[in-house]
Amino acid sequence: MKLGIALSGGGIRGIAHAGVLKALEDNKIKIDIIGGCSSGSMVASLYAMGYSPYYIYILFKRYSKDISSINTKPFITGLQNHFFNKNKALTGLKDGEVIEQVYNKLALRKGIKSISDMKMPIVIPTVDITESKEYVFTNQIPIETKDSIQYIKDISVGKAVRASSSFPAVFSPCSVETHAFMDGGVLDNIPVYEVKKQGADKVIAVKFDSDPIDENSNIMDIVMKTIDIMGSKVSEESLEMSDLILNVYTDKVGLLDVKKLDSCYKYGYDCVVQNIDKIKKIVEK
Repeated sequence: MKLGIALSGGGIRGIAHAGVLKALEDNKIKIDIIGGCSSGSMVASLYAMGYSPYYIYILFKRYSKDISSINTKPFITGLQNHFFNKNKALTGLKDGEVIEQVYNKLALRKGIKSISDMKMPIVIPTVDITESKEYVFTNQIPIETKDSIQYIKDISVGKAVRASSSFPAVFSPCSVETHAFMDGGVLDNIPVYEVKKQGADKVIAVKFDSDPIDENSNIMDIVMKTIDIMGSKVSEESLEMSDLILNVYTDKVGLLDVKKLDSCYKYGYDCVVQNIDKIKKIVEK
């Protein structure tokens, strides 16, 4: 029996996925196939390359501030430029090169240059904003490819993660040849179906609930909520295909709230502990 896991996007909350993987590891539950979108792709790719869950957590702590350092004033200015200056090229506030560089460096440490070099089956969704179409970066093209989704194997790990993590209005679309890729969460935030197509007999989906918007919400919270609303229907369909849903509580952690990395890692670990009987039941069937 092959067990797959699909990790959703969620900004800084994505480090909770490392906590989930660590708890599964501690309970001797082996993951055979992995998929992840946006911040989920950040964790999934590192795990598929052979980095341990705890070391993934350490890496997030080391690099998260460089990747997510955006303050309020330039963010608002960027939004104004983006939406109200018709002569300005399509752009975001950060180009995402830091993500690409970091992940390519970490991949090379494992002797990996392209996503096709990975041994563990992995899927990373993204969306071509010019085509309004989903693409999937993977090291293994599935036999079942009757739908309209296109697959790409010949791409660096850094470029694939950068593309899937190009959150709208925060990061510029990621250019790959003629494509302009953005956050895969718009169309496939929890890639359960793609994990199943890789041969998984059972799939665990890991997700976060979006936080309510109130008087204390900032513009980043509003953008995140908007993306959650747009992708909610697709996520529902994906979740119906899963064998178990782990809904990780994260106590209103903001999209780029790096101060709460420790808490999020623990939330992920605790979620598995609280649901371990259900997980073992799925695995033992």
